[in-house]
Amino acid sequence: MSLLRVEGLKISYGGINAVKGIDLEVQAGEMVALIGANGAGKTTTLKAICGILMPVAGKIFYSGEEVTGTPSFSLVEQGLALVPEGRGVFGRLTVEENLRMGAYTRRDRRAVQRDLERVYELFARLRERRRQTGGTLSGGEQQMLAIGRALMSSPRLLLLDEPSMGLAPLMVQRIFETIRRVAAEGVTVLLVEQNAKLALEASARGYVMESGLITLTDAAPALLGNPQVRQAYLGE
Repeated sequence: MSLLRVEGLKISYGGINAVKGIDLEVQAGEMVALIGANGAGKTTTLKAICGILMPVAGKIFYSGEEVTGTPSFSLVEQGLALVPEGRGVFGRLTVEENLRMGAYTRRDRRAVQRDLERVYELFARLRERRRQTGGTLSGGEQQMLAIGRALMSSPRLLLLDEPSMGLAPLMVQRIFETIRRVAAEGVTVLLVEQNAKLALEASARGYVMESGLITLTDAAPALLGNPQVRQAYLGE
């Protein structure tokens, strides 16, 4: 069953038709990549899925039920979490306070504590810096924190927006190793990423988005071997 299904999604703002009627779906347990150039509409699509932007047309289904226009806090309670582009870390809160903010909708204190320990297991550096404020962390550490905070909501579906942006290659490798590990443990992932090669290597399937439209979809290995994709997004 599709955990996420988008049908005919259109989004406009500021007189711009940013998303022009797209269909996509993510099966439960899948990791799916959404790739494309800057301005293609990828981030806008994620914002609509998680309730930040209201579509002008189309429908969004999550776990078999239509959730078009559902408030973000309600979607978080239902197990949908976004790691935003730019990380959105609370700079004046400590690492641990940031992480606990991710669990603000939960009341199961023992499970929250267990998930906190799990995040510290995934990101040992966050444990070391748990009393530091988020604003003092490096870019890579802030990305770890943003992912950890999303995981604290105990998500079924994790939306990741450009997790490699602005990071050194070694840190990118570490972040993606963790994303793969999270996905292998059963969290469904929709990954928006400009590094098409990295995204497709980590994913089972992929969508190519251009100028607000889905222009290509296939299994990730097929997209990696597609001459059009290789020329446009892999620099070959």
